[in-house]
Amino acid sequence: MKINSRIYVAGHRGLVGSAIIRALEQKGFENLITRTHAELELLDAVAVQKFFAETKPEYVFLAAAKVGGIHANSTYPADFMRENLLVQTNVIHEAWSHGVEKLMFLGSSCIYPKLCPQPIKEEYLLTGELESTNDAYALAKIAGIKTCQSYNQQYGTNFISVMPTNLYGINDNFHPENSHVLPALIRKFHEAKISNAESVNIWGNGTARREFLHTDDLAEALLFLMENYADSAIVNVGCGEDQTIRELAETIQKVVGFSGRLDFDSSYPNGTPQKILDISKINSLGWKPRIPLKEGLHQVYQWYAAQD
Repeated sequence: MKINSRIYVAGHRGLVGSAIIRALEQKGFENLITRTHAELELLDAVAVQKFFAETKPEYVFLAAAKVGGIHANSTYPADFMRENLLVQTNVIHEAWSHGVEKLMFLGSSCIYPKLCPQPIKEEYLLTGELESTNDAYALAKIAGIKTCQSYNQQYGTNFISVMPTNLYGINDNFHPENSHVLPALIRKFHEAKISNAESVNIWGNGTARREFLHTDDLAEALLFLMENYADSAIVNVGCGEDQTIRELAETIQKVVGFSGRLDFDSSYPNGTPQKILDISKINSLGWKPRIPLKEGLHQVYQWYAAQD
């Protein structure tokens, strides 16, 4: 990518998209193309076709998606399937149709089987059953990977697919019902602290293990891959370390400064028992994360508290 290359970031207001924009701006890229949801409905194939014809992007970061936690995925599976399939199909097809030089499709670590070996290698994709609590979203993302690979095979495009681990950062979704576990815990602990609550209720028994990567680290990895990787095979991006949900909750409790009790509710599902990505592939290409979890949590909590 050149400094004046036309770069379209789909989903630029979201958790990942906004981090990509920050990283691009910091590196001096000056021709960034963005559209809000009100300005461009990615579910509308005709609107997407007109947008590509008018703006003629050379590079595309496809970070637009319908996302959510266990509750949202379990409650709205049809929405997660339909909307993600439509958005990625429209953008990928028009990227090919209008001669985009390179497209990056953002997947998710939930594409991998629920009980596959840990850490998760890229080749474990489609080797077992998915986690039932988010299989609609996962299947849509798998379809996106296969769409990119199919266009590469049939048309010789340069479409790459990247699988991030669980993410957190500025501009995360802190909705009490539709957020992922880390921002949900930040909100719960913050509200409990403000109200002087005696305890915080946490879904599951706290034993599930999760890996978390700051979106600023992810954005650096994505720009690195856009410059240094060109293959249909998917690439994992993570930090290479995980912790239990109980350990995560205790860390957030300290960061927020809540002194009450933690109540784990085992009547709620834990989700996948463990999920940590094997990142040896991207490490071998020359990239490593740099933001420790506790440092990142302090940054995100300060940002969230300032919005409250």
